[in-house]
Amino acid sequence: MLTIILPGTTHRIRSLSDWPAGAPNLAGVTVSQDASGADTAAVPVLDVGGTHVTCAAVHVGRRQIRAGAQHRLRADAPAEEILHRLIDCAGQVPGPIGSVWGVAMPGPCDYSRGIALFEGVGKFDALYGFDLQRELLQRLPGAPTRVRFLNDAAAFVLGESVAGAAVGHSRVIGITLGTGVGSAFLADGQLVDQGPGVPPKAAVHLLTFAGRPLEDTVSERAIRARYARAASAEATVLTVREIAARARAGDVDAQRVLSDALTALGRVLAPLVVGFGATMLVVGGSMTRSWDLVARPLVNGIAALAPQTVDGLVVAPSRRPAQSTLLGAALHAADRVPDSA
Repeated sequence: MLTIILPGTTHRIRSLSDWPAGAPNLAGVTVSQDASGADTAAVPVLDVGGTHVTCAAVHVGRRQIRAGAQHRLRADAPAEEILHRLIDCAGQVPGPIGSVWGVAMPGPCDYSRGIALFEGVGKFDALYGFDLQRELLQRLPGAPTRVRFLNDAAAFVLGESVAGAAVGHSRVIGITLGTGVGSAFLADGQLVDQGPGVPPKAAVHLLTFAGRPLEDTVSERAIRARYARAASAEATVLTVREIAARARAGDVDAQRVLSDALTALGRVLAPLVVGFGATMLVVGGSMTRSWDLVARPLVNGIAALAPQTVDGLVVAPSRRPAQSTLLGAALHAADRVPDSA
């Protein structure tokens, strides 16, 4: 039987800087600091997104965020401005001397070397070829000995697998929906980028739908553009969140645009779910705020091409939408990725 989990009470962290030392965090764990201000039991991490960077100290053993801050980013800014914002944010959570930092960020990147490869993707183009690892090693607080990079969708699914919606599942597909489509595949607690049901580089966004790149149908720009064509010229300024609000209010065009996009995603995912043998499809990203509009067409798209997948598949939104990526990046940095889910 297919299980669709509707969101219950979730914590949405809008600004981690509101968590002072000595105050309880969202899960009731008290921040502990030494005389230098460093959280001695935590791994420092950066989560770099298209509009903001979040910095936190993560207690890996307890699976808890211990302290942090969030700063805005301009994805079209010069390289030095972007780097300055990362360092400025990181300075609010100093890591112990000799610490290893974890960095989660979208692709394309050479994650093993920390080289940004953004080109023609609508964000961070100024970072193309930039050696982020070298710059961060020189400028991050605490004189770190190493910086470990990980795709943000991969970090997300790792976090969900140990302390989120995917706990207890051995074969998990994670999808993040926001500016575009992020993806990761987890088998027995390990990230995989090849094998049955896994697209090249585990990158669902590189697949096609109706002969076109998937993100021409499923992405923020695609949804906004299609709604603008269907509705009116003024609709070009609406965000996906505003389009979702119109859909809830009965706007037929908004309902159709969102439904078509998510159904398309489901149809693309269907053969992957079957081939990979996934028992869990966990969804993160900004679009999960509209899970009431996302779940049904997504599942319908999967069932349309692979009705057999409804047996034993759980489809759920992130249980820790603001924390999973941070936790996953910390697990990766600390070499604490579990041997089994």
